[in-house]
Amino acid sequence: MPTETVSVALIDDHPAILAGVEAWYASSDQPIKVIAAGETAATAWTPPGDGADVVVFDLQLSDAGPAFGELRRLVDAGRQVVVYTMRDEEQTALTCLDLGAATYLTKTEGSRHLVAATLAAARQHPYTPPALAGALGTNARSDRPRLSQREEDVLIEWFQSESKELVAQRLNIKVRTVNTYLDRVRIKYANAGRPARTKAGLVARAIQDGLVAVEDL
Repeated sequence: MPTETVSVALIDDHPAILAGVEAWYASSDQPIKVIAAGETAATAWTPPGDGADVVVFDLQLSDAGPAFGELRRLVDAGRQVVVYTMRDEEQTALTCLDLGAATYLTKTEGSRHLVAATLAAARQHPYTPPALAGALGTNARSDRPRLSQREEDVLIEWFQSESKELVAQRLNIKVRTVNTYLDRVRIKYANAGRPARTKAGLVARAIQDGLVAVEDL
């Protein structure tokens, strides 16, 4: 869980972006502080960046193409990563969510969405900015797994709740049962070739499959 002030490791190879984003956070009504900023992923692995609540990550750090490998490494280490990039291709956004990014923003979406996405990532809540909503909404899938009504109920309630404990209270079931249903959903998506390792990933799958609308989150 983040501290009262959300700490950020900011990774971008454009000095103007680093300065601009830091200024946005500093002027926000919400307590967000950039504790490390740099042009390579090493910023997130060395002090003080290794202790940041959220990593804001520019996907295009060189001419070699999207840094999917670095993103996967961060996510596999349990980091909350907000991808913040000039790339606006739908497939790139979906790939980042598949790899476990908390959310995906384009740099045209402005300070309001970046601040909101950063706070949501720190609290491990889903956040779907406009560009990502468009990518998900146009990504029709024919390989939707068949979920039971109870699995859908638990999944949607989890998206809209602060914790699994609240889901259990609202549905009058045990937390262990909530986990069981969510595990079943993950297994079904994995078996369909569409793994969703994180909450954000499951949100993306649910939007793609019409189980929930962006405005309901």
